[in-house]
Amino acid sequence: MTKLKIGSVGFGSPAFLAPMAGVSDRAYRELCMKRGAGYCVSEMVSSKALSFQSKKSEELMVISDLERPCGIQIFGDEPSCMADAAVHALKNKPDIIDINMGCPAPKISGSGSGSALMRRPELVGEIVRAVTAVCGVPVTVKIRKGWDDDSVNAVEIAKICERAGAAAITVHGRTRMQYYKPPVDYEIIRQVRQSVQIPVIANGDIDSAQKAKEVMERTGCGLVMIGRASLGNPWLFSQINDLLSGKPLCCPTLEEKLDTMVGQVERMAEYKGEYIAMRQARKLVVGYFKGIKGAAALRNEAGKLSTLDDIYILRNRILNY
Repeated sequence: MTKLKIGSVGFGSPAFLAPMAGVSDRAYRELCMKRGAGYCVSEMVSSKALSFQSKKSEELMVISDLERPCGIQIFGDEPSCMADAAVHALKNKPDIIDINMGCPAPKISGSGSGSALMRRPELVGEIVRAVTAVCGVPVTVKIRKGWDDDSVNAVEIAKICERAGAAAITVHGRTRMQYYKPPVDYEIIRQVRQSVQIPVIANGDIDSAQKAKEVMERTGCGLVMIGRASLGNPWLFSQINDLLSGKPLCCPTLEEKLDTMVGQVERMAEYKGEYIAMRQARKLVVGYFKGIKGAAALRNEAGKLSTLDDIYILRNRILNY
């Protein structure tokens, strides 16, 4: 694989971990980077919350050396507030500042942020210019195909971002109104790639090494971003690297999968405390059960996790099935 760069930041792999609220915390980012991801991004951080000195938002921006290169993603709809948030985020020494213009969640888009910005091209340019003006690191933008089928404007938005100083664009090939259900439109990602000179990162339904390769060939993108498909399967990143390098794909044993699951939860408890970590782990560990006999019952057990001892017991029970 050739050396890939966004601005001055280089990557050892073209497979990136997507920012996911409630998922891509520090523990998970470290895990995926260890398993071959070339880059990761924090959970999205509210620019307004930072202006009110939110402790939770501050914690979301903590980065360790084990997860670099790593970006911090911010969201909001006020250029000056977003610029202030970027300056604030830079105290954590991120390699990249990423702007969220793709989140479809009603709580985010309903307030004018996230994917709602796709409906306001002029404001998009103002936000990107404001953030790039105060950043000494590359600024990237994550967008969608458009707001709905009647306003597909990813190409227009990408060009605006490029003119405003963005160093790269990530495109999720669905509109906001489609959320995550219909098939991804890789053609629109290809069109964006052809319309700008900066790197374009393809995102959406990349759930295998073969799919990653196909998407790269189909869109012309040298970079892909993987989100939900990595849950319980952080080996997906190394598998993509292996396929692109012509090596046999690595496939973890059941014991390796479960040890990785336990390690992720232990790291979460170390960073957040056992009480918070175990409650968040209830929905995060179920991905490790895919393909395991009795997965439905295991998911039910995972919903009751309360202590680290519970995850150890669950691991041993699966191995002894």
